[in-house]
Amino acid sequence: MRSVQNQGNGAIKKKMNGYVGFSNFPNQEHRRSIKRGFNFTLMVVGESGLGKSTLINTLFESKVYPTKDTDASEVAAVRSGVEITSVSADIQENGVRLRLSVVDTPGFGDSINNDEAWRPILENIESRFDAYLAQENRVNRSKIVDNRVNAVLYFIRPSGHGLRAIDIEFMKHLHTRVNLIPVIARSDTLAGREVETFKARIMADINYHGIQIFKPVSDLFDDPETVADNKAIASKVPFAVVGSEKLVERADGTKVRGRKYPWGVIEVENETHNDFVSLRQMLLRTHMEELRDATDVGLYEAYRTQKLLALGHVQDNAVFREFNPRQQLEEEERLHGAKMGKLEAEMAAVFRQKVQEKEGKLKQSEEELHSRHQQMKAVLEKQRIELEDKRNRVGNNQPQNTSMDAAAAAVLAHTGEPVQRMPSKDKKKRGFF
Repeated sequence: MRSVQNQGNGAIKKKMNGYVGFSNFPNQEHRRSIKRGFNFTLMVVGESGLGKSTLINTLFESKVYPTKDTDASEVAAVRSGVEITSVSADIQENGVRLRLSVVDTPGFGDSINNDEAWRPILENIESRFDAYLAQENRVNRSKIVDNRVNAVLYFIRPSGHGLRAIDIEFMKHLHTRVNLIPVIARSDTLAGREVETFKARIMADINYHGIQIFKPVSDLFDDPETVADNKAIASKVPFAVVGSEKLVERADGTKVRGRKYPWGVIEVENETHNDFVSLRQMLLRTHMEELRDATDVGLYEAYRTQKLLALGHVQDNAVFREFNPRQQLEEEERLHGAKMGKLEAEMAAVFRQKVQEKEGKLKQSEEELHSRHQQMKAVLEKQRIELEDKRNRVGNNQPQNTSMDAAAAAVLAHTGEPVQRMPSKDKKKRGFF
C-alpha cells in the first residue's frame, strides 16, 4: 500500500499493491438485494379516460389493473371528489422480486370545480411520509414498511395548447413532495409535428412556473454510452406515450403490441411512433433506484426536517462533524483565546469603573477638605483680628498706669507712708489683672 494523494478532509487516498477483496462488496449487495427483493410505489394521476390503467398494464406486461366493466364516463358521473385507491402486485423477473404498489386517483379533474383537486393527493403523500417517520422513531425498527410514493406519472390531456390551470396547480403543489414525470396520454391522436410543438409548450410552462420534474442525470462514474442514453431520455420529456394490452397484426403478418387504425398500426414499442420505450427505460430499467434514492434522500429528508423543526426540534450540527484532532485543537485554542479576550475586556471594564469610582470619591474628599480648610482659615483670621484689636487696646492703657505709679512713689518718699492706689475703673471694666 502506498499513499497517492492527501485529500482536503484529512484522509489520505491509498493505492493497494495487491488484491484484498473488498471490491467484491457490490456483489454482496447484489445477493442481499436479490434475497430481500425491492419495493416500488408508483402513483398515476390524470382525468378519467386517458388510459392510465392500460399504460400501467403495458409497462409491466401483466394484469396489474383488472379490466373495468363500467364505462369510464359513467364512473366519473357517479363518483364525487378524488379517491385514493391502491393495488399491489408481486412481480418476478429473472429471479428478482418486485413488490409493486400502484396508487390510482380516480375522480381527479372530473368535477365541475377542480380548484383543490390536488389537495387529497398531497395529503395522501404526506401521510405516507408521516407513517414512515413514525416507524423510524419506534424503539424496534426491525420491520419498517416503506410505502412512500417514489414517482408520479401525471397524465396530460392531448389538447395541443399547453398546460391547463389544473395541471399547473397540481405540479406546483406536489413537485417538492414527489418525483414528477409528465406524460402526454393518447399521443396517437396528435400528428408528429403537433407532438413536438405540444412538448415545447409544456416545457415552457413548466420552466416558467419553476416546477421541478424528474430527469435522468449523469455523473463521473457513468460511461459515455450511459451519458448518451441519459441525454436521449431527457430530451423526450414529457413522454408522449401510447398504451395497449392487445396484439395487432402488421402488414407483414407479424404481431406486435399496439393499436390498429384504418390508415395503419401504432406500435407501442416502436420509438419512432411514441416514447413508451424511453419511459419504460427510465422508470424500470435504468433509474428506478435513482427514483427511490431521490425520494428517500431528497424529498423525504426535506419534509422530515421541516416537520421536526415545526415541532420544535433543534439539531446541534457540531455533533455530526468528522473528528480531526488538529482541527479540534485549533478550534479549542480559538475558543479559549476568544474567551480570554472576553474576560480581559470585562476585567478592564471593571477596573476602569473602579478607578472612576475611586477618583470620584477622592475628588469629593478633596473638595470637602478644601472647604473645611477655608472655613478654618476664616475662623483663624477672625480670631487673629480680634487678638490684634485686644492687644492694641492693652497697649494704649500702659502709659497712664506708669504716671500714676511715679506719683505714688513721690508721695511715699515725702511722707514715709505707703500711698494706696485707687483701682482703675478701666481695669475693673475689662476684667484684666
